[in-house]
Amino acid sequence: MASVFIDGAVGTTGLEIAERLADRPEFTLLLLDEARRKDPAARAEALNTVNFAILCLPDEAAREAVTLIDPGSAVRVIDASSAHRTDCNWTYGFPELVGREVVARARRVSNPGCYPTGFLALVAPLVRGGLLPADWPFTVHAVSGYSGGGKGLIERFEAEPEIAWRGYGMHGGHKHLGEMQLHAGLARPPVFSPAVIAAHRGMAVEVPLALSAMPQAPSPDMLREALAEFFAGSALVRVHDEAPGELLLRRGTEGSDRLELFVFGSQDGGEARLVALLDNLGKGASGAAVQALNLMAGCEETAGLRL
Repeated sequence: MASVFIDGAVGTTGLEIAERLADRPEFTLLLLDEARRKDPAARAEALNTVNFAILCLPDEAAREAVTLIDPGSAVRVIDASSAHRTDCNWTYGFPELVGREVVARARRVSNPGCYPTGFLALVAPLVRGGLLPADWPFTVHAVSGYSGGGKGLIERFEAEPEIAWRGYGMHGGHKHLGEMQLHAGLARPPVFSPAVIAAHRGMAVEVPLALSAMPQAPSPDMLREALAEFFAGSALVRVHDEAPGELLLRRGTEGSDRLELFVFGSQDGGEARLVALLDNLGKGASGAAVQALNLMAGCEETAGLRL
């Protein structure tokens, strides 16, 4: 039985990780009471006495938590913040992209961001395969349920029921851009247009492509087939063969750790829309952390996940 400490267990991501581990006999959770969970000494003791630590903290607090770990400690860390996602000393925790065996043997794993999870699943395999140019000026449009913004945004949305759509990052410079560029192997970061909608959870990430403007442009069918081949055998990522006339995000959607990918094309094949649907708290956060933990602990990859 492996011991796990969730540093930041009372936040949205931490709570959902704990739920996924609650009935798992392979793991025992080390919990700190309210009086001790913000005590640096108590946290340091917990971080250094478990097999696995999962950091569900703001970026600076996550960096601080890492400094509390003794250099000789055997603890293995999964960081759900964005603090280490472009750090070459950390393994990027997207097993479908970096390799399951790479995550399984890693000592420091950085959990992917929710928006980058959708973007990278759509773009990284196609750039690697040479179907999309790495120097293309990619754009990505995305909407997320408000739970991805933490307690503050949750309170704001629930206090303002008349707000249906909240666009942000209007002046660029979003913290996810470096992560998207690095792990997709791009020459430049994409233009990113994120927004939050009046739904607790759920996310749609879209990458529109003007294929007719690309040299040696692939067809939408070629893009779909390449993604299907790349994710073949994955229990969590599904590339849909069909291209329905519309896609929906529902306010009451149940939590899921799956990632659904779609490729839509215009009739003349000159345009494509790549779309990822996922749960920002599932494959976009807590589910991804548990998937990495399973691999690192030698468990079934999908154990405890919501499929």
